[in-house]
Amino acid sequence: MRKFKFLSLVLVAILCMTIFAGCSSSEPKSEPAPEPAEKAEEPKKDLSLTIYAGLMEDHAQAAAKEFEKETGVKTSVVRMSGGEILTRIEAEKENTKASVWYGGPADTFIAAKEKGLLEAYVSPNAAKIPEQFKDPEGYWTGIYKGYLGFVCNGKLLKEKNIEIPKTWEDLLNPALKGQIVVANPASSGTAYTLIATLVQLWDEDRAMDYLKKLDEQIRQYPKTGSAPAQMAGMGEAMVGICFMHDGIKYYEEGYTDIVLSAPEEGTGYEIGAVGIIKNAPDLEAAKIFVDWALTKEAQELGQQYGSYQFLTNPDANPPKQAEQLKDTKLIDYDMEFAGKNRARLVEKWHEVTNK
Repeated sequence: MRKFKFLSLVLVAILCMTIFAGCSSSEPKSEPAPEPAEKAEEPKKDLSLTIYAGLMEDHAQAAAKEFEKETGVKTSVVRMSGGEILTRIEAEKENTKASVWYGGPADTFIAAKEKGLLEAYVSPNAAKIPEQFKDPEGYWTGIYKGYLGFVCNGKLLKEKNIEIPKTWEDLLNPALKGQIVVANPASSGTAYTLIATLVQLWDEDRAMDYLKKLDEQIRQYPKTGSAPAQMAGMGEAMVGICFMHDGIKYYEEGYTDIVLSAPEEGTGYEIGAVGIIKNAPDLEAAKIFVDWALTKEAQELGQQYGSYQFLTNPDANPPKQAEQLKDTKLIDYDMEFAGKNRARLVEKWHEVTNK
């Protein structure tokens, strides 16, 4: 009996322990909070970009293709002269179509800045570009530098026993009447550089008097600044007034009668620029493009497609073909003056030439 009572007590104790253990296990356990899941990487946006380019067509298209390949940004290019781009973006300012202006003289960009047509953006890659080649507020940044001069057809000049022009005054030689080509400054940044150069070399009255006399020598005023170099190379004119690197391009393409000449009095130059158009529809892609355009690799690309300018990125290797131009006598060309007076000086050119 006593043994039975002992066993009963043992069983009761075991039962109580089991119940207690069960009750304890039913209470919520204190466990460390789970670590937050790693945030999934957002898929890359499908970016696109439209560029208005003042570069040569083949260079502009190659740059767009390379940029798209490197970044995945779907890119299209519309090629125009600098003056045409300025007119287009002003006409479209209430409904902007393109996001980037790529190439063409910076004084045209300055005119656009004055009209409120550009967006300021200081690219981190602009730190490498020397101060003289960029707008301090980031409205434009230089990508190359080109020198204004004469692209001549040496064969035609020799046949007519005419010396290659070496000064601005030489262009007024009666033997060259109807044998000189320069673009229309209303559409061409290159041709406007001619006006701004002469105004700064002499003074406004003398420059306009000269341009009136020069008009009597002109065979044609094409729309684009590179056309005079091509026409001289093809023998359609004896002299083209343009950026001399355009003459190198056509010489390299087989127009071997081309001879380059820089005016001894001094000449102006362009800083080819890149900038973002105000109210750009693709602002993110536009900034990526400006960053890319200032790199060593992007600037060196042009020489593969006939663009032989000096480059603004000090790490970039300039084309060897441009070496022949390094001793050109340059004036102290005031880019700000040229840009801010563009509309007025072009209008005055219209008045004195009746064009």
